[in-house]
Amino acid sequence: MDTLTELRRRRLALGISLGELARAVGRSDATLSRVERGQIRPSYDLVQRIVAYLESREGVATPPLTVGDLMTRTLVSVESSAPLSVAAQRMEGGAFSQLPVVDDGRLLGSLSEGALLRALAESAGQKRRVRDVLETAYPIVDPGLPADLLTALLGRYPAVVVAQKGQLVGIVTKADLIRGLRGTSLRRPSGA
Repeated sequence: MDTLTELRRRRLALGISLGELARAVGRSDATLSRVERGQIRPSYDLVQRIVAYLESREGVATPPLTVGDLMTRTLVSVESSAPLSVAAQRMEGGAFSQLPVVDDGRLLGSLSEGALLRALAESAGQKRRVRDVLETAYPIVDPGLPADLLTALLGRYPAVVVAQKGQLVGIVTKADLIRGLRGTSLRRPSGA
């Protein structure tokens, strides 16, 4: 949350008088003056109203975060007929802990590091195919879904696949959601 000093600086930068802000948030000039000088502690509600008014005047009110904001747009997947060695190379090359299994644009299931390790550790592991160790498919969501709804899904699944008009267009992992909720850069460098 902004410090009170920052709120005052923003108000002055916008050329908003103390009286105008007071009227907008339903408080007296004297009260807001004392708040800005640190003489009284404002309620959380009052600070939220001040911030909302300043943002509306700045035109920077933050839109709700969506799945489309979080998703990695390059969906790296593996085919069900691929040898496990190919899946291992894709995971290792991209530092992925799981991969969606996709055939002809259709999500069939998933493959985790754990399942891959268990299969490769078996004597016939090198000869096995992804379809032999296929796990549950990730949920498919729309890019417009509010990101806060992902918390419950990603509590049960390691990732969600994003589809738009029937086409798989991206993926969101737990790390992507954490990064988005922390407010850090949502866009990964290309190739990541």
